[in-house]
Amino acid sequence: MKVRLNQPTPAIVSQDAVRRLPRPALLLLCLAYVLPGFIGRAPWKNADLAGFGYMAALARGATSWLQPQLLGQDAPSLSLLPYWLGAWAMRMSPSWLAADFAARIPFMLLLVLTLSASWYAVYYLARSPQAQPLSFAFGGEARPTDYARAIADAGLLALIACLGLLQLSHETTPALAQLGFFALSFFGLAALPYRPIAAAAGLLGGLVGLALSGAPALAVLLGLGGALVQLHADSREPQARPGRGGVWRILAITLFTALASWALGLWHWRVQWPEASWSEWRSLGRLWLWFSWPAGPLALLTLWRWRRQRWSRHMALPLLFTAVGCAGSISSAGSDRALLLTLPAIAALAAFSLPTLSRSLSALIDWFTLLFFSACALFFWVYWVAVQTGFPRAAAANITRLYPGFIPGFSLPLFLLACAATLAWLWLVRWRTGRQRAAIWKSLVLPAGGTALSWLLAMTLWLPLADYTRSYVPLMRELSALISPKACVQVHELTRAQIAALEFHAGLQLEPASAQSLCPWLLVNTGTETQGSLAQATDLQQWRPVQILQRPADKQERVTLFRRRPS
Repeated sequence: MKVRLNQPTPAIVSQDAVRRLPRPALLLLCLAYVLPGFIGRAPWKNADLAGFGYMAALARGATSWLQPQLLGQDAPSLSLLPYWLGAWAMRMSPSWLAADFAARIPFMLLLVLTLSASWYAVYYLARSPQAQPLSFAFGGEARPTDYARAIADAGLLALIACLGLLQLSHETTPALAQLGFFALSFFGLAALPYRPIAAAAGLLGGLVGLALSGAPALAVLLGLGGALVQLHADSREPQARPGRGGVWRILAITLFTALASWALGLWHWRVQWPEASWSEWRSLGRLWLWFSWPAGPLALLTLWRWRRQRWSRHMALPLLFTAVGCAGSISSAGSDRALLLTLPAIAALAAFSLPTLSRSLSALIDWFTLLFFSACALFFWVYWVAVQTGFPRAAAANITRLYPGFIPGFSLPLFLLACAATLAWLWLVRWRTGRQRAAIWKSLVLPAGGTALSWLLAMTLWLPLADYTRSYVPLMRELSALISPKACVQVHELTRAQIAALEFHAGLQLEPASAQSLCPWLLVNTGTETQGSLAQATDLQQWRPVQILQRPADKQERVTLFRRRPS
């Protein structure tokens, strides 16, 4: 006859399993993840370059600080603080520092804030009494502080491993600012029972920063939801609460955030629901799956294994942040940038699955990760060798066919960094397949290391190709051969990213197309839908076409250059 034990917690963890992840290794992993993508590249289309364009306009005083515009076009969202940060960095940077890199520095710090705030949030959630592992009859269970530190390490590894975080967290866009302040709010609510003053400061900075980054509704929802979670936790965990003042503190910060957003005019109805069709929701589900991989499936496992503790703080708070982020994604027609906000909370849930993970499932994760990321690394190296040497011929022919005009280059520092990262991956695989199997965070070492490796290889070996395909540098170089810098150019129907590229890369003085303008040049976004509006904006008889220019990596993106006819 089977006896079913009603355990108070599904976590069975010994003290030997919560050994500390070496801090130098963790810091090197974070550096290998954060720095590539911010250093050495040109601004990328579209959101990254458009965001930089607004920052540059603010830095040179060409637009209002309360309503940033780029050649008369308002910012796509009411995000003030991200543009302010980039503009302040550009103004304070020395003259020898490139303007685009100076604008990235605050966003690099925002990614660091995301990682560190997520670690501390998971740490304090794991300190909750209901999150603690089962006590052994004769002792030997994990000590609370060591257990919380090990779970926090696992949460950080799970966040780094998320595929959806890679590119979007390395762009100068409001999405990264929202992510940083979302994570800071997560820390504020998680740490409130243990560090009331620091937590309140973090929550205030997180909610206000989130509102100023274009998401006041999400900030208020987080505040109200956090107050409910804290109110419920006060009645269940009396030994770890800041008193009833914690709830009122959350509500006061939320009210202040709402009033500040109203005073700055940030409240606007921008809801755009996805189409009510099965294919639309199915594609949204696929987006959620790959975006949160591999933390998403582990988070679902956590919800099942910890279902009896679903109203505890270590479950309720990550669920709140995940639900608010998903609601933001759904209300913006399935935006992946809104879905980015869910990743710290999903990573936290994934970390709590590790104490319940079976040995067979842990081995499956390891082998799948090992094969997948080793294949990715081999892919990056093979195509890099093909670009440099022409062998293998099939790979070299693919690059030539897909990206005509690309001229490869060799950088010794980037090559050495790629070699070091590959050797580190081989060492990590050897370590993981050895006898070090006790640490609770072991199953997430290879996913996080493999993700960081792939990103670093892409931003070293493939950086010239990435700049060629994702930037406007080749197009601007071709345009600069026809127009001298600082020339006056009228533009019509150009995107925000194209306008920013013309101002930054080509150094042109731009004006909207108008019959009253005396600029000798005119640039038009080529397309049949622009012909009618162009005829209304200016007299076509005054212009003669000079050349049609296109981005080499995108045949659909073309602009037509006109020159004014002699009068």
